Formats: sequence, structure tokens, C-alpha cells
Amino acid sequence: MDMMAKQTFAIPENVYAETVTLVQHYTDRLFRFRTTRPAAFRFRSGEFVMIGLPNAEKPVYRAYSIASPAWDEELEFFSIKVPDGPLTEHLQKIQPGDTILLRKKATGTLVNDALLPGKRLYMFSTGTGIAPFASLVRDPETYEKFEQVILTHTCRDVAELKYGQDLVQETLNDPLVGEFASGKLIHYPTVTREAFTHTGRITDLMRSGKLYSDLGVPPLDPEVDRGMICGSMAMLKETKEILEACGLVEGANNAPGSFVVERAFVD
Repeated sequence: MDMMAKQTFAIPENVYAETVTLVQHYTDRLFRFRTTRPAAFRFRSGEFVMIGLPNAEKPVYRAYSIASPAWDEELEFFSIKVPDGPLTEHLQKIQPGDTILLRKKATGTLVNDALLPGKRLYMFSTGTGIAPFASLVRDPETYEKFEQVILTHTCRDVAELKYGQDLVQETLNDPLVGEFASGKLIHYPTVTREAFTHTGRITDLMRSGKLYSDLGVPPLDPEVDRGMICGSMAMLKETKEILEACGLVEGANNAPGSFVVERAFVD
């Protein structure tokens, strides 16, 4: 990052300038980072925010789901690496101590408020689409609202599952959230290009019924099941069609339903 740009860049009124506290690379495609959190910054678990870098007169901003829960003192993000991405090309090179720009308003549809009460919550994610669910599975409110929370995470390779595997283990061991998540949080990781415990696209596993038989639960029931979807555009469309065919109805903040979809993406 251009240190001169960082020193001379004027921070707009609607933007926070925060400090990177941790960077962890998982593969040549995936990494996470944590930053300080502004004292005045409020968000609901599952929401996203626009972030950028102070490396240009007009910084590029992209929507990033906040992977940390609303109670966390820091902010966490999980990102892909795009070699020529307007933001991620530079973002993947950040180090602790660097500055991240953060727009002051968080928003999004993957929040507990947008869902009607139910028994079982499915979180359908691919790749970095697990980020908003990393926030929600660490929020006690999620377990107060649902008896079972099923986190599905589909990636191409086994190595790409590491973030989700660490997340679930840390959640179950967390002194605050662990007692809520114990016995309720179920992790269902799948891969599409390697041999693994569960293989295949989540939509194929839903259609064949293997997802439900593996979990030991009944097929989707609009009376008791709720869903959240975050991933690629193709995955969003296909999963939404499956849920609607089962009788689930899409919801929003102002009209809660039986499933919600996130449409914010990084480059």
C-alpha cells in the first residue's frame, strides 16, 4: 500500500479509518482479517458494510459481510483474492497496522429480524458466503430463536473449508456462546473437486434428499424450517428455487418470511 497516500488521504465524514489487527491467509484464494471497531459503529449480526483502502484519491469500496458478531470488540472479514480485482488486488496485501476504510452504515437481509419464528434454521453458503453466518452462529440470539442451526458450507477444495471448521470449533468452545450453541449448531461442509466426507453441490444434495438423510432430519417444511442463502449468483438462484418449490417464502426486514437471500458481493 502507498504509505504517502495513507498519510495525505482526507477521510470523508461518512467513513471510519480503522487499523488492521490480524491477517490470516488460508489458501491462495482466501484470507481473513480483523480490524479495530469504532466505538459508535452499530450493526446487527449478519449485516454487511462497504470497505475500502486509502490508496487512491477516490477509493474503491466493496460490500463485505461482517463476520464477527454484534457483541465483538473488533470487526472480522473473510475475503477472496482476485489478482486484478479493483479492491481485492490490494486488500490481500494488507498487514497488521495498515488502515482500512469503513463506511458508517451497515445493512443487509441476512438478519434474524427478517425471518419468522421457526424450529430449524439452515444457513446455505458457498466460499466466502459463509462470512455473515460466521457472525450469526456466534450470536446468542440465533440460538434463542431456533432449536437447530445447520451451517452448510460448500467449497471446491478441502483446504477452503478451514475457515468454517475453525469457526465452528471456536464457537462451541467460546465461553459466551458455547453454552447456547452446544447441541444446536450442526456443521455440514461439502466439497466439489476432492474426496471428502460429504461431496457435491449443496443444491444437488438437497434435491436428492442426501442432505436431510445425512443430518437425520425431515425434508424442508415451510411450517418449521427457515433458510438463509449467501454465495455465488448461480447458487443463490438455484437454492432459492428449491426453497420456494418447498413452500418457503422470501422475507425482508420490513416483511419477515421463511427464507432470506444476500445479494451483496465483493469483486
